[in-house]
Amino acid sequence: MNAVMHPVAPVCAVIPPHILERLLESEDPVVTARARRTLEHDAVHRTRRQIATVCGPTAMPASEVSGTPRCTVYDAAHQRRAPGVEIHIGTAGVLADDTAVRAHAGLTATFDLYSKVYGRRSIDGAGLPLNATVRYGEKYNNAFWDGEQMVFGDGDGGHFRDFTIPLDIVGHELAHGVTQYTANLKYFGQPGALNESVSDVFGSLVKQYALGQTADQADWLIGSGLFTPAVAGKGLRSLAAPGTAYDDPQLGKDPQPAVMDDYVQTSRDNGGVHINSGIPNHAFYHLATTLGGHAWERAGMIWYTTLTSSALAPGAGFTDFAQLTAATARTLYGDGEEVQAVLDAWQNVRITIA
Repeated sequence: MNAVMHPVAPVCAVIPPHILERLLESEDPVVTARARRTLEHDAVHRTRRQIATVCGPTAMPASEVSGTPRCTVYDAAHQRRAPGVEIHIGTAGVLADDTAVRAHAGLTATFDLYSKVYGRRSIDGAGLPLNATVRYGEKYNNAFWDGEQMVFGDGDGGHFRDFTIPLDIVGHELAHGVTQYTANLKYFGQPGALNESVSDVFGSLVKQYALGQTADQADWLIGSGLFTPAVAGKGLRSLAAPGTAYDDPQLGKDPQPAVMDDYVQTSRDNGGVHINSGIPNHAFYHLATTLGGHAWERAGMIWYTTLTSSALAPGAGFTDFAQLTAATARTLYGDGEEVQAVLDAWQNVRITIA
């Protein structure tokens, strides 16, 4: 049998560096030490993320490919290693812990969205097994997809809780894998912000699909439940109102813009990929709420079809993506309300499609 080819994938972490950098300013040496360790760890992976789009494919044995969800959870036992020791969830006589159960549920929920709604066999389209490692590191303040599996930290308990708690974090990180296997968007500037936005969109859709929510019932937050009560914030990002997710003395204020007029020019965070993603995030929110119903249906199908289209180049900017979503809407739905809703959504964030 022929081997299945897949790209060398980047490691993408859910907590943006600007949040961790603010914690470096804390007067508490324990807080600064934890933030520094997380930043140092993530810096290595951000380098891999930047070069991933120019790496060639590597072979994965066909024997490792499955057409049904194969999800396995491992325990790193607070070491910085992956995968760790397998946790046998559901085995008779073995009681899996809540963290492992949440991780497994997140993997399964993500697989279900892509399979049942978009007809995609796992994130690579070929049945890739989905694995996760929990209890990674000591009070590690992040979660990431390393190209082969999900990895979750426990959080420090002071600012962040267990990273398996928000379902959308799992969906967000695994969506980076889908992007890597499809459009392979560059991880810098506008293509990088699109990369992050796509992950936020599908992270939110994974949660909405699992909960059976309509667009008007969804909270449109990424990371709801991740902050401890000590933090003044409701999540990491808000698709409904970018820039309002948190405003905390230690973490700072959510810096995301909602419209192109406020686009942030910066060399930090790979050109502001976690910041400027608020703009396409907000466009999707407007499309989904305008169309109504379940966001994973028409709005999600337009975004998914655009992402997986060969027309979306790795270096695509916001306007490129906007134009393609309008063309996709027309292809999928003709000249109905969907096309006008797409045009209006992008106009709402001050991006005009010619």
